[in-house]
Amino acid sequence: MRLGDVVNPEAAQWGKPLSGVRILALEQMQALPYATQLLGRLGAEVVKVEAPGTGDLGRSAMPAMTDPSGRSVGATFLRNNLSKRSVVVDLKQPAGRDLVLRMAPRFDVVAENFRAGAAERLGLAYDDVVAVHDTVVYVSISGFGRPVPAGSPASPYDGWPALASIVEAMSGAYEFKRPEGQPPVGSPMGGLGDIVSALFAVIGTLAALRQRDRTGRAQRVDLAMLDAMVAVLDVVPNFWSMGMPMGTPWPGILHGFRAADGWFMLQVLRPHQWPDLARAVGRPEWADDPRFATPQGWLDHLESDIRPAVESWAATRTKREASDALNAAGLVAGPVATDAEVVSDPHLAGRHMLVEHPRTDGVAQPVLIPGLPVKFAEVAEGPETRVPWLGEHTDEVLAAELGLGPAELAALRAEGVIA
Repeated sequence: MRLGDVVNPEAAQWGKPLSGVRILALEQMQALPYATQLLGRLGAEVVKVEAPGTGDLGRSAMPAMTDPSGRSVGATFLRNNLSKRSVVVDLKQPAGRDLVLRMAPRFDVVAENFRAGAAERLGLAYDDVVAVHDTVVYVSISGFGRPVPAGSPASPYDGWPALASIVEAMSGAYEFKRPEGQPPVGSPMGGLGDIVSALFAVIGTLAALRQRDRTGRAQRVDLAMLDAMVAVLDVVPNFWSMGMPMGTPWPGILHGFRAADGWFMLQVLRPHQWPDLARAVGRPEWADDPRFATPQGWLDHLESDIRPAVESWAATRTKREASDALNAAGLVAGPVATDAEVVSDPHLAGRHMLVEHPRTDGVAQPVLIPGLPVKFAEVAEGPETRVPWLGEHTDEVLAAELGLGPAELAALRAEGVIA
């Protein structure tokens, strides 16, 4: 799917769920930008406030392309900022802070993911914004949250900076299946802590908009990235409380097996599945073998008996063929995909799950960005526009929102307040 394409165009007459919702985003990197991009895909208008010079730190991420002015546009920025407008304001200057506070009442949502304590130092915390906009939905994402409601105890990690890998580590994710004696592997699933936090922030924002409309009162949404990761890693506290701490081998088969062209995953955890697996791999006698009477028995004999037999059976099959055969036998299996196989997967193409962002530096291969996984019968998907160049919409937005004329904009630019 290319930028500008529209899927399900006949549904465009119904508009989008968040059409009319306006978001002022004081954001950088991934957790909040992913959330606001998702809200934008659902119809919200997003204005992004960036710092002079570097802008969003995601612009300096690698790999990168260059924009038409030769400035770097990093992968983190490219995959989190479609269809937004960029305004460059120096929030460290009182005049810059005042511009944001003057714009805030024109937006439904003001969202920030500053380092802990920064919003307060800048004069852009919840209390500052609600003082000028008494029906605002104010959304904060940080590593460890703020005390909400007021008077609640602060986190023992209050003040710590946090990136995705840090909250992933603190949630138990890195210990869950770490091989004994091996060090933890950082970011095994990319920015999982960012994406998970973003999804919960979107849920909170939607609920807060509904609550605001019901009560007519401002709403504060506070999202701690560590909380979000613990919510997703629900088995960590749950299993521990039931006597199965991390590191305990999971009874059953939840493992990868080698086929002729790579690996496939097989999950067999229930006793009724065992005869199906035995027949599927040509070992029907296993169904009555007392060694395999329980899932723990399967695990105990995985490397000595089960893996050799399954991989011998799969040796003449591709990982897709092995998965097809096992699924047809009533089991659950799927190929382990490489990156090249993901981007060529016909399922993803059919579901419009890869959006092509054109390069602006002469490279033919477009940048691929995941699309919207939520599909609607009566909502058109797209069109989306490219990411904004740094400060591309500064004059346009300030003129429209605050009525600033050319002379006022020139004066602010001369003082370094805008760029």
